[in-house]
Amino acid sequence: MNERTCVTISDIDALRRLYTQYERVQAASPDLRREVLPNLIRQIPVEAGDRGAVIYSRLDETNADAAIQAQIAFFEQIGCDFEWKHYDYDTPPDLKARLAAHGFELEESETIMVLPLAQAPAALLQPVTHAVRRVHDPDELDAIDYIKTAVWGEERDFITQFLRLTLTQAPEHISIYIAYADELPVSCGWIYFPTENPFASLWGGATLAAYRKQGYYTALLAVRVQEALARGRRYLTIDASPMSRPIVARFGFVQLAESTPCIWRVHGR
Repeated sequence: MNERTCVTISDIDALRRLYTQYERVQAASPDLRREVLPNLIRQIPVEAGDRGAVIYSRLDETNADAAIQAQIAFFEQIGCDFEWKHYDYDTPPDLKARLAAHGFELEESETIMVLPLAQAPAALLQPVTHAVRRVHDPDELDAIDYIKTAVWGEERDFITQFLRLTLTQAPEHISIYIAYADELPVSCGWIYFPTENPFASLWGGATLAAYRKQGYYTALLAVRVQEALARGRRYLTIDASPMSRPIVARFGFVQLAESTPCIWRVHGR
């Protein structure tokens, strides 16, 4: 735990319960239709070709395998890949191993981290001096494509589709930022604001390799922290990659859980 934060172990337990309720049980997105079943909650894509998800489950040793098989059968029937997002505090304790045994592909784990905004460090509350601009026009999302393709070495059209849909249909829920160096887009990130929720969430942080360690990531983090505070949110979350985890930890983010995307791909695709 970061030595500069005053979050205690009991606070972590309470934060985890709060996170589960708001960021998993009540999670909603304009590009997904939410279905609540007796032991789990799944999301079905609005657009054909997009990926579905199981975002929350409450299972045990007696019903886990049957629930997994039922979701495979459902998504196979509608011809849709889906992600079962596993958290290390989910039950049963061997749920991730069961998903793998049923044929799910386990992707790299991420660390769910949270910053209580009342404890945001002064470094993130100062005026931002880098050239950071908020995206209002969907045509500006080409700059996001440019950065993402350069960083990841491949196009990820589903990200741009989500950003475009949210920016046009629910702009009050998202703020997208791009940092520029001499008019070149070099870093990006966005923040999502669910309705009636104490959390806001950070997504998409990426910086061109030649511009790292020059303060762009921190500038984008600061802009989003300041907006979250201005909008009355109490906590800021991030699904931190191994690269971003030590950066946000320095600013007081604390670990809530480890999360693993478990992917089911429709047979024959």
